[in-house]
Amino acid sequence: MILCIEDDREAAEIIREEMTDRGFDIHVEHDGHSGLAAILRQRPSLVLSDIGMPLLSGFDILERLNGLAPRFSDIPFIFLTALGDRASELKGRQLGADDYISKPIDFDILEAIVRKRLMRAGQTAAEPLADCDLNEREIETLTWSARGKTSDEIASILGISKRTVDFHIDNARLKLGVTTRIQAAVKATVHRLIEP
Repeated sequence: MILCIEDDREAAEIIREEMTDRGFDIHVEHDGHSGLAAILRQRPSLVLSDIGMPLLSGFDILERLNGLAPRFSDIPFIFLTALGDRASELKGRQLGADDYISKPIDFDILEAIVRKRLMRAGQTAAEPLADCDLNEREIETLTWSARGKTSDEIASILGISKRTVDFHIDNARLKLGVTTRIQAAVKATVHRLIEP
């Protein structure tokens, strides 16, 4: 499944139709927050992302994936954007984007890039931990816990309550099938769900 994150609903529908006609399975999200959640929840084969979006920009999404979820680093990430300036493209590439395509989109070129990226990813894709579906907040709180932060410190960093931090860490612990937060952090690190 390819995830397309595009806040312009008309543009998103055109991308979905064009890529579906070319044989791809496309799922669309319309803002950065729901896009990031979909990546963490569904682990797509490839991500097509706009840059300028509500809640989280495309740059924000890629930065958060880099910092929180190393198991997603092998997913090809392609920016589709109206920001055609050199500085934006340079920033996207520095963050680790695999490609940067300026709008209007040439769908023949996009198809060729997507097929090549999927082929390369298929050769090196790592298997995720079976039956473990950590959400965005669980990954964040567990990552900070693995870095030695207390619940109070994590709450301050993320701007949420200590109770909410403990709730998310407990959920992650249950999903990982362990009894302590230390065991959860170790298991998540070993399986590359987080990077301390």
